Amino acid sequence: MVRLGINPLTWTNDDMPELGADTPLETCLGEARQAGFTGIELGNKFPRRPEQLRLILERHGLALVSGWYSARLSERSVADEIDALTDHLTLLKALGCRVMVFAEVTGCVHGERSTPVSRRPTLSDGQWRRLATGMNDVGRYLRTHGVHLAYHHHMGTVIETETEIDRLMAMTGPDVGLLLDTGHLTYAGGNPVALARRHAGRIVHVHCKDVRGEVLKDVRSRDSSFLDSVLAGVFTVPGDGIVDYRAVLAPIAATGYDGWLVVEAEQDPAKADPLTYATLGCRNLQSFATAAGLTIAGE
Repeated sequence: MVRLGINPLTWTNDDMPELGADTPLETCLGEARQAGFTGIELGNKFPRRPEQLRLILERHGLALVSGWYSARLSERSVADEIDALTDHLTLLKALGCRVMVFAEVTGCVHGERSTPVSRRPTLSDGQWRRLATGMNDVGRYLRTHGVHLAYHHHMGTVIETETEIDRLMAMTGPDVGLLLDTGHLTYAGGNPVALARRHAGRIVHVHCKDVRGEVLKDVRSRDSSFLDSVLAGVFTVPGDGIVDYRAVLAPIAATGYDGWLVVEAEQDPAKADPLTYATLGCRNLQSFATAAGLTIAGE
């Protein structure tokens, strides 16, 4: 049984706060529910006090899915990392979340509009060992609190490509889950269907971000920054791009996956009406998930 959620990036962008800056949180939540979703991930306009956030979400009939955490295990100790994530973990636990969206951001460039994604950081063998060891330790700690680390590979970071995701999975154990983001992997030149088949048993969270093929060719040819690519419209909702969601979701369904499928498709809300695209994404994702053999909660 899966549930369908959405990320508030559709309405208001965390990496580029000027996108959707004037959109109230109430509009975001109300339209997310109107579009058909039952859950939403955290965004920069959400209150971080558990009881306050719980009341707001309950008013809109939404659950909290999870929330992004920026890790820096390449430059700080496991103990310091655990200390840094404690408040975030407390919020996720209080709202019933089962996963933490976790990404290593040391040296990342995805938030720098003037920096092409080709200039992202990479890791030496020693740095890989340090990162994987630290991630295993943090993953074990999170599991003691009932939360699974869901590693988010991301453009402009140290783990971006299909090969790097494979290496991370090989160097970590089951306490480190995988967040499969179809859009980021496609942008990075990877094959989300093949990756889903190889690592279906490690996937604990799914971001359903589609890609406009012609825009992708253009931004790659210009060696664009991540944010300029977003503004150019490289991402869209499931069914509006080149990702084969039925094929991606089929091996995930075969494992008995019972987590969230989350539409995360950042666009310029002034060009892509959030409610229109949220509704389209929800309808398409329902169809793809059902065709792949997944049962959607509440249907």
